[in-house]
Amino acid sequence: MYIGFILAVLCAVAAVGSGFGYRLGLWHFRTGFEILKWSFFVSGATLLILLACMFFVQTKTRADSLIGVAGIVICLVLVYVPYSWKRTLDAYPYIHDITTDTLNPPNFVIVGELRSGEDHSLEYDGPEVADLQIKAYPDLKTLVLTGDMVNIMELSETVLTEMGLEIVSVDSGSGLIESVATTLLFGFKDDMVIRFSENEGAQIKIDVRSKSRVGKSDLGQNAKRIRKFLEGLTARHAGA
Repeated sequence: MYIGFILAVLCAVAAVGSGFGYRLGLWHFRTGFEILKWSFFVSGATLLILLACMFFVQTKTRADSLIGVAGIVICLVLVYVPYSWKRTLDAYPYIHDITTDTLNPPNFVIVGELRSGEDHSLEYDGPEVADLQIKAYPDLKTLVLTGDMVNIMELSETVLTEMGLEIVSVDSGSGLIESVATTLLFGFKDDMVIRFSENEGAQIKIDVRSKSRVGKSDLGQNAKRIRKFLEGLTARHAGA
């Protein structure tokens, strides 16, 4: 029972360390994924051992039972999280460059200085990706709001801050806001640019693009981020 609990704790440490090791530059993110994968397998085996001990070992003390339950809970979490990630990965297309305007996507400017040579190119990934995006996220379209551009850009900054993104550039002259989102465990960074352009009748067109720096699939996070921003900005604009 106690050995199973210790194994569960070690798996938890390995799973958390897999991401923070990458953030600290100790290994490549693919190595972190391997550590995470093996923590999943070992925690799964440990879970079976702990369950067997709980059901078949008759001479358990109260402390033994508490340790066993704690180990089972840890293992369940460690098994469920990677499993849910895999299900999410399979549910979305293997793309990582999402925009509301696939014909003329907003261009990144400042975030190019923040990327390394190993990161994805800032160039748009092209028509094939656009087709996959339209099929997967048909709701992502240009937002049109009535009002003053400066005011709408200020509302956008508020929404981005509320979403926890780091704003790295606000250029009212070019009508661009650039920001960066950082994931909790591995610290992966996705760059987002918002383009504001004046339309007829005091209307402002808002187009958004969010692109991951690494990885083939974004697990739907870029589309989710764009959707959340557009909904937040719409709500803020309606209440202004």
